[in-house]
Amino acid sequence: MKSKKSIIEDAVSTLQLESQAILGLIKNINDDFVDIITLIIESKGRVIVTGIGKSAIIAQKIVATFNSTGTPSIFMHAADAVHGDLGMIQKDDIVICISKSGNTPEIKVLAPLLKQSGNLMIGMVGRLDSDLALQADFILNTSVEKEACPHNLAPTTSTTAQLAMGDALAICLLNARNFNEQDFARYHPGGALGKRLYLKSSDLAIKNEKPSIHPDAAVKDVIIEISKNRLGAVVVIEDDLIQGIVTDGDIRRMLEKHSDLTNIKARDLMNTKPKLIEKDVLALHALEIIKENNITQLLVTDNGTYFGIIHLHDLLQEGII
Repeated sequence: MKSKKSIIEDAVSTLQLESQAILGLIKNINDDFVDIITLIIESKGRVIVTGIGKSAIIAQKIVATFNSTGTPSIFMHAADAVHGDLGMIQKDDIVICISKSGNTPEIKVLAPLLKQSGNLMIGMVGRLDSDLALQADFILNTSVEKEACPHNLAPTTSTTAQLAMGDALAICLLNARNFNEQDFARYHPGGALGKRLYLKSSDLAIKNEKPSIHPDAAVKDVIIEISKNRLGAVVVIEDDLIQGIVTDGDIRRMLEKHSDLTNIKARDLMNTKPKLIEKDVLALHALEIIKENNITQLLVTDNGTYFGIIHLHDLLQEGII
């Protein structure tokens, strides 16, 4: 077993090599790169991304990033391509073929078949003298000096470079398409990221009870209403108008100050300036209000009238926080 110092040195060395490899890609962002972005944007087809081995795994990640940011994309394994999967490629599709060496047997078979089909082929490749580089219409140069692997064998630095180049493509395509937060939410409706961009305050408040009480209600009734609805608060309403809010914290502070509760009413406990949010405002903004004011409940209104309550736990449960 290596020493603690040696393990740390290995980890730091790996990160340094991979970060240097990514920085080394900057010089390869050239006119070819710009042309590739333009061609993909103007294409009526999809982007087919293929590779073999570790490059295939990187290809899958690039496809996932493309699809989630507005560029329709499909993964095709290079080994399966010559056994029927070539049928997934349509005439307007653009193919990105990923390979460190550009000379693997599968790539050597696949590249000329792609050329014959007439599809535009982009080679993301680490060797510019390779079979893939020579046959590609455009090249994304992901050459690296060495792998982080001490034997210079396991794909590490090279796959990091491929991944980074794929991200560069995705972000440039995203910006070129003016892909915005609303678009992102549409493609991520089930995830926490999407929820932050589309979930409204009303979507949370409607799931909760709607506790309310009259300003002249006795302390006992206030406590019962707070306990019954498990929101830690009750809204004080008179003539359908919000007068204030009583929280469980208000109750505790009142008990510290008073021993005789006989004449204390809801109006004596309530905060007359509760924090409010309109029901159509994003839940993300509700979180901002809750954080800024160090509170756990927020009143939701519908054109100024009482609609419901959002609790901090609602935001936690939905993954907004």
